[in-house]
Amino acid sequence: MEASKESGPGPARDRTATNKGRVVVADDDVLLREGITSLLERSGFDVVGQAGDSAQLLALVQDHVPDLVISDIRMPPTQRTEGLTAARTIRERHPRTGVLLLSAHIEVEHTLELLASGRGVGYLLKSRVVDVNEFIDTVERIAKGGVVVDPVLVQDLFRASRKDDPLAALSAREREVLALVAEGRSNAGIARQLWVTEGTVEKHVQHILTKLQIPASDADHRRVLAVITFLEAR
Repeated sequence: MEASKESGPGPARDRTATNKGRVVVADDDVLLREGITSLLERSGFDVVGQAGDSAQLLALVQDHVPDLVISDIRMPPTQRTEGLTAARTIRERHPRTGVLLLSAHIEVEHTLELLASGRGVGYLLKSRVVDVNEFIDTVERIAKGGVVVDPVLVQDLFRASRKDDPLAALSAREREVLALVAEGRSNAGIARQLWVTEGTVEKHVQHILTKLQIPASDADHRRVLAVITFLEAR
């Protein structure tokens, strides 16, 4: 008989040890789901549940209210956007729970709305999961409230164009900086990537925000708004 795809917290672990956050993992591919769970637990995360479909995912989130949900976009029964729909519901019910979406394909149209929902959200192609350090770095950034977009999606969006391009005012270097911001990089990380000083990156970021007409505000996250503008400029 086939084992259930949904599981609870699993064997008891040392709860006194410092952990990086409580996570629920959702994917109908059992091997991938177990692999991600094992990787997260070895890296210091506490995986409180696993789900094989969106209904199980929502139930686990309701029971545990984790710090982060990692979910495939396409799950049973139709293998379309069940995971994405569940992620939207999670953000509505638990806005402080971060969401990392995984996909085997670029799903631009369906993910922009979720990425626009604020801090602690990300989109990653499943092929990135094989790079352990990069994957864990992404999970940690999202768990801390960052916004991370897969570099492949960033490049794909930059190749696209339209007549009323809000990014047209940006210089080539500013576009490059914005692309790295969209990947979730900090100013220090961008500086290392481009071999420039952190102060230079800060100036580029300020120029980008000015050119995109994103004013300073206590209510909005300006870098997130810049990323959203970038993603929508396709």
